Amino acid sequence: MEQELTFRIILLNPTQGVVFGLQKGAGNRYETLQKQKGTTGELVFDCLVTVKGDEQKDPLPRLTGPFVQGAAPTKFIYIDIGTYAGQLDSPWSRRLKIPLSGITWDFVRPMASNSNVVAGTRVEGTGRDGGPNCATVKPFAGWHWMRQVP
Repeated sequence: MEQELTFRIILLNPTQGVVFGLQKGAGNRYETLQKQKGTTGELVFDCLVTVKGDEQKDPLPRLTGPFVQGAAPTKFIYIDIGTYAGQLDSPWSRRLKIPLSGITWDFVRPMASNSNVVAGTRVEGTGRDGGPNCATVKPFAGWHWMRQVP
C-alpha cells in the first residue's frame, strides 16, 4: 500500500499576533507553508502524509513525505513559530512538535477508503509561559478521524 492521506492540525488559542506555519522539509532546507497569524480563534493546518507498507508484513504503517520529520518510531510534524515561520519582527523563535504516534493500520484503513475523512488533532497554541506552545506536545490527545469540510 502507498497512499497519500490528509492530516489536520488544529491549534487552539494560538498566541495572538504571532505567525504559525507548517514546516515542509528539514534541516536548513525547509520552507514554511500555510502561514497564519494567531488570533482569538483556531488555526488549521492540512498536509499530506504518505502511508507505505504491507499490512500483512509491517506491524505499523510507515509514514513519510515532505512534512514528516524524524526517524521511526518517533516521527512528527513541525509547526514553525515566529522567526522560524518568517516573522522577522517576532520575539519568538520556536517550533511545536506534533507526534505521529498511534497511527495503526486500523486507523488508516477507513481513511484510505473514504476521501471525506482526515486524521485530525487539536493542540493548545499557547504555552504555560503565555508565549507560543513549543517542543513536543504534552499531553498529546492523539489523532482522531475528522470529516473533511468541502
